[in-house]
Amino acid sequence: MKNLIILLLLAFTSSLQGQTSIVSTNPVAETILTGNYNPVTYLATTILNRPDTLSAGINAAVNSDSLKINILRLSAFYNRNTGSDTLSSSNGVGAARRWVYSTLQRYSASSQNRLIPSYLQFTQSICSVNQHRDIFAVLPGIDTTDKSIIIIEGHLDSRCEGVCDSLCKAEGVEDNASGTALVLELARVMSRYSYNHTLVFLITIGEEQGLYGAMAFATFAQQKGIKIKAVLNNDVIGGIICGNTSSAPSCPGPGNLDSTQVRLFSQGAFNSPHKGLARFVKLEYNEQLKGVSAVPMTISIMSPEDRTGRGGDHIPFRQLGFTAIRFTSANEDGNANVTSPSYTDRQHTTRDTLGASKTHNGIIDSFFVNFPYLGRNAIINGNAAAMLGIGPKQPDLILTAPSAYTLRIQIIKQTQYHQYRIGLRTLTNDWDTLYTLTGKLIDTIQNLNPATYFVSVMSVDSNGIESLPSTEYTASTTSINELKENKGIQLLGNRPNPFDEATYIDVLVDEYIAYKQASIEVKDNGGRLVKTLPLRLEKGINEVLFEHDYERSGVYYYTLVIDGNMIQTKEMIFAD
Repeated sequence: MKNLIILLLLAFTSSLQGQTSIVSTNPVAETILTGNYNPVTYLATTILNRPDTLSAGINAAVNSDSLKINILRLSAFYNRNTGSDTLSSSNGVGAARRWVYSTLQRYSASSQNRLIPSYLQFTQSICSVNQHRDIFAVLPGIDTTDKSIIIIEGHLDSRCEGVCDSLCKAEGVEDNASGTALVLELARVMSRYSYNHTLVFLITIGEEQGLYGAMAFATFAQQKGIKIKAVLNNDVIGGIICGNTSSAPSCPGPGNLDSTQVRLFSQGAFNSPHKGLARFVKLEYNEQLKGVSAVPMTISIMSPEDRTGRGGDHIPFRQLGFTAIRFTSANEDGNANVTSPSYTDRQHTTRDTLGASKTHNGIIDSFFVNFPYLGRNAIINGNAAAMLGIGPKQPDLILTAPSAYTLRIQIIKQTQYHQYRIGLRTLTNDWDTLYTLTGKLIDTIQNLNPATYFVSVMSVDSNGIESLPSTEYTASTTSINELKENKGIQLLGNRPNPFDEATYIDVLVDEYIAYKQASIEVKDNGGRLVKTLPLRLEKGINEVLFEHDYERSGVYYYTLVIDGNMIQTKEMIFAD
């Protein structure tokens, strides 16, 4: 996780220039990634791929003790820094990655050798070391008609206060043995089943120095023409304790515990495939597993791509055009500002360890990672990846508002399905309402409240599984008088509202207007200018992200300003 998003982006640019010789050490794994293989070669003796079998099986088989064993093993390598020892058999990143590889081999042996492990080797100067290796394993899909793959990912490397300190104690338990253990556990569990799409269990290196391992894999995919349907990145995914500091959107305060919520971060708002993926993940969990879970989870779809000033391995994939999201615990122990003399939290320090001894006898009896919570997050990941792996094709639609308070939807792509689900939302990142179309491709939704609606559609196959949401479209359901008053440009309600630490502000432009400068001005309740956000106006939805930056909670006002003229003002609420 990075402290400055600007540095992160610069690192991404330089890494693309500096990364060379990106190769899969197992040619068979590369052949599977590109979809150029015979699925019969990798068929299981018994094909288990019904959605109820997959959901129930993943839910039952993910084991908190298994997660704990793997985290204990990962912490025992002492230091997994990207620049640490590669020759030792017990310490350093070399020993850690060999253990990960052998663990994947062991899981494959228990699944009819269908899980194919490999390293992704790349050359890049990181912490004075020039050659590095991601570890991944591919589970071949049984249908190569659509060659797109699904990636479940977490980073292996750890760090303490010095970003390249390869000698310090850097167990990196929350950041990110938790994510690595989650990926390994899903490789163990999910390789028992079959999916139409190929699944990839990816464990990267070099995240702490600039997302280098993720950049290497994303670049490799781009160079080889590998199609990626979705990336599920898991980083800081097992802790439940709120530290003295945390990067906004923040947890409530020191010592707060939250073991029933997970945050999904992704880029964009309107028509964002990444937000669409996040909504899909939440829908599949809520409808398939939440009702039968002993401890139901809340999935929070966050507005920004990551915490303020931070970043993770989903970003390089997104920058190269692949759909990607990040899973992160509701609570974090620290904002990683290790240079502050007052920083006492664990993240990015030698204190990111297994736990503490309440009795002071040297035996850890209070763990900083909550293993059942990590297991529940693994199940959410696994269920989403499984449904992506067997689900139908993505449709498209035409959206119109033929009269006041109505929306007309027509399915125009992938019209072969008997059923479709239409998602409508207004002010939040999630759908407000889901409508189902059965046996038809055209429908009119009537008696809607006057609002601007954002609409997408999902195909539903004969097993009741949804596709990823389509392109998102927008339309306003207003009265005739309101339509007359709309002169081609409209300031929309911010989303979400109330908001936590970030919210999107949208401007709808129906017809292009000539202008020199446009912006959104945000003011507090006393009229003080808080922030000016430059805005480019093009036909359609134009959005800017307002990050709260620890201002006071309460009512704020945002105004669309064009060439010095105040066009429209709306109210929003920051709820701390």
